[in-house]
Amino acid sequence: MSNDSISKSGIEKNGIMLRWLRAFWEFSRPHTIVGTSLSVLALYAIAQSERVLVIPVVLPLFFAWLACICGNIYIVGLNQLEDVEIDKINKPYLPVASGEFSRKTGELIVAATGIIALLTAVLQGPFLLATVGVSLAIGTAYSLPPIRLKRFPFWAALCIFTVRGAIVNLGLFLHFNWVLSLGRAKSIFSGWNFDNLSFAIPAEVWVLTAFVVVFTFAIAIFKDIPDMEGDKQYNITTFTIKLGKPAVFNLSRWVLTVCYLGAVLAGVLVLPKVNLVFLAVTHLVALGLMWFWSAKVELEDKMEIAQFYQFIWKLFFLEYIIFPAACLLG
Repeated sequence: MSNDSISKSGIEKNGIMLRWLRAFWEFSRPHTIVGTSLSVLALYAIAQSERVLVIPVVLPLFFAWLACICGNIYIVGLNQLEDVEIDKINKPYLPVASGEFSRKTGELIVAATGIIALLTAVLQGPFLLATVGVSLAIGTAYSLPPIRLKRFPFWAALCIFTVRGAIVNLGLFLHFNWVLSLGRAKSIFSGWNFDNLSFAIPAEVWVLTAFVVVFTFAIAIFKDIPDMEGDKQYNITTFTIKLGKPAVFNLSRWVLTVCYLGAVLAGVLVLPKVNLVFLAVTHLVALGLMWFWSAKVELEDKMEIAQFYQFIWKLFFLEYIIFPAACLLG
């Protein structure tokens, strides 16, 4: 075989691998991966802010991130496997819907990530195992027949903001607080030690959790606006179908407004340790940007709705940066 043939074969293999990795990235739903990663880092930072001395625990941080990311991929992947026909209408670019991934490939990815998530959590401790285990159970009930809670608008929204809001934030803080109390930078495989098991949660974590729960409710109801056509065709009842686009759009904006104003009010009333000026200014600026952009959205333009939805996710990402920063600067 000539050198040119070998070179061409190598280029083709690299091209195939790159296409597979791009498809896998899309299958993983990048915006959820970013959100999950930032939530892990944010709760770690808040747990550190509760201590006089910073205790570096790099390996437990990494493995907590790995467990959460794999759990995230399991949940969004399972949803795609069960929604192939709907996604061909609403999201035809997704790998299974477009045919870039076979159903078998999707099933293997979902099975592998679910197993990795649970095994990693078992090695980390009780709080992470509970966080990942409950999240996977709810994610499964959300998508998989015969339960398939996504068919019902109330239960669908409850699943999303329960996992993203309460379970992830409270569970990760308890996990990192426990890890830091043990000072377990030395080894993550030394077994569970319950001597320093604590369920104490500071006001900062409760406020962040409340913010994310309400914010995620806005995401949960807004995400169905651009998917109205496919949902209606396959009998998926959503708030958008029941109430109409304008009502859900305006409800989402006011829910987000309550989030930001509530965070500022909480800073005044119950968060003496945070940097109040930084907290107030950043939240009011974010609120102003949300209203400025939303005023320009044309509800009949699916592209504009999708772009604003991605902007809401960026605001969600931002909260996991500015809130821990306010705690660390306090």
